[in-house]
Amino acid sequence: MTRQPKQASRKINRDQIRRSVASSSAIETGEASAKIEARLKSGKRRFPQLALAS
Repeated sequence: MTRQPKQASRKINRDQIRRSVASSSAIETGEASAKIEARLKSGKRRFPQLALAS
């Protein structure tokens, strides 16, 4: 068995992550993915006083 050359990893940007999260949420909720993506782009947080665990 021969070793395959290592492929370079692709750089993922915020737009791709946002689109992925929006489409996944749209599948789960039945809401339009464009609407969810627009909400994510707006940056408005539902609970601004809460911080993510680090």
